[in-house]
Amino acid sequence: MTSGVTEPAILDALELTSDPDLEARFAESARQILADLVSGGAALGWVEPPSGKEVAELLGQVVSAVQAGDAALRAAYLDRRLVGLGYWLRYARPTHRPHADLEKIAVDAAAQGRGVGRALTAALISDAQEAGIEVLTLDARGDNTNALHLYRSLGFTEYGRLPDFVAVGECRYDKVFYMLDLRQQG
Repeated sequence: MTSGVTEPAILDALELTSDPDLEARFAESARQILADLVSGGAALGWVEPPSGKEVAELLGQVVSAVQAGDAALRAAYLDRRLVGLGYWLRYARPTHRPHADLEKIAVDAAAQGRGVGRALTAALISDAQEAGIEVLTLDARGDNTNALHLYRSLGFTEYGRLPDFVAVGECRYDKVFYMLDLRQQG
């Protein structure tokens, strides 16, 4: 294996849950990635690293939504080691059901810069297209420049911004809203 050349394996929820070894380690591996990123200041919705119980409950909700056709979950592996995950959820409000929100993309710090985030996001966009999602939305913290650049490079456009909306202790950050209109794509 040459460093930086190995492509991540991007598994969907069915592939992930059909491998007992991967499934058994998934929640704890995901918790470790999320906790490490949050500890390092990543903008993932937590101020303190999430507990194992929080992550297991969240992933259980996402998997249930996937089984109902209302979500997509992707996991990125390098050499059978989880290095990233992401998911989108369909909006619950009846008038918003044709649309979904990309809620989390998290890549292990050691695997960043290797195309994992791009591969995860591209797979989730493809899943949204296959599910008939019309508009895929997301929000991100305004200082998350790498993520914002990635989203723009994949066709997302900014449609709004709430200045100083995100509070992390005494720090304030913009909340930036992006969308990808899948109705315009063939």
